[in-house]
Amino acid sequence: MKRVLVACGGAVATSTLAADRVRQLCKDNGIAVDVQQCRISELGGRAEQADLIVTTAKVSRDYGVPVIHGIAFVSGINVEATEAKILEILG
Repeated sequence: MKRVLVACGGAVATSTLAADRVRQLCKDNGIAVDVQQCRISELGGRAEQADLIVTTAKVSRDYGVPVIHGIAFVSGINVEATEAKILEILG
């Protein structure tokens, strides 16, 4: 099972939207996934448990795992490209 952390500033609004989209994307593509939400400030302590981090805010730190900017799930712009990147990493 793949593990994905979805992070935003407060771990509520935008991360919930992005987490739901990641779950559905993985389900539609037969990828077993555990998606958890957190705050950006919590990534440092949780990143080692993840195969992928999806954020709705810009981050510049290297967490040792791939990071995808998932604002497309909020804005609706470039959703397909973002989904393709996620599938490439998790597939």
